[in-house]
Amino acid sequence: MNDLQVESATEQMIREQLLERGIRDADVIDAMRHVARDRFVPPQQRENAHLGRPLAIGHGQTISEPYIVALMTAALKIDPSHRVLELGTGSGYQTAVLSRLAKDVFTMERVKPLLDQAFDRLFEAGCRNVRFRHGDGTLGWPEEAPFDRIIITAAAPQVPKRLFMNQLNDGGMAILPVGPGQQQALVRVTRIGNKLEQDELCLCRFVPLIGEEGWPE
Repeated sequence: MNDLQVESATEQMIREQLLERGIRDADVIDAMRHVARDRFVPPQQRENAHLGRPLAIGHGQTISEPYIVALMTAALKIDPSHRVLELGTGSGYQTAVLSRLAKDVFTMERVKPLLDQAFDRLFEAGCRNVRFRHGDGTLGWPEEAPFDRIIITAAAPQVPKRLFMNQLNDGGMAILPVGPGQQQALVRVTRIGNKLEQDELCLCRFVPLIGEEGWPE
């Protein structure tokens, strides 16, 4: 696939899956325009990289469809001063998008081979403001807390209140899917002092979040 074909596929993805579905955040659209999505999927999936559906990336994990990546990112209202914690590095695609918007991104992944592959992809993509950790994402990254934004790319059984109260700045926002199997909702959480305010954005479908504040393995 040559550069012209990749650019055409990216622009078609942006028009059909972002603009026509209501994504209007110019910074998010620009970030997704400049991250080559086909480089973040396994070779056998590259011809499907820009389709509007999740794709398998191995180890029982997926890369979210472009619309969901854009929706979650836009909902966080990231600015260039923000430090962002990402739980669930996966392919590294969401990480790359975040890295174009935030000051620093701290990304965690429990599946070591996926983390290693994402590290290589992000290095090749020139993302130098990303730090990586292998481990239980539900425990967060206490040494680097608090964060301005937290994004969780796997479905938790409930909002992880301890994580958000301990590692999210007052006034900070988080976004995550919540619920089992077919009954998940995408939820945005805002910390206001000792309270966590929640609003539901849409129904969704993600792999389960495994960990101390997630589902059992």
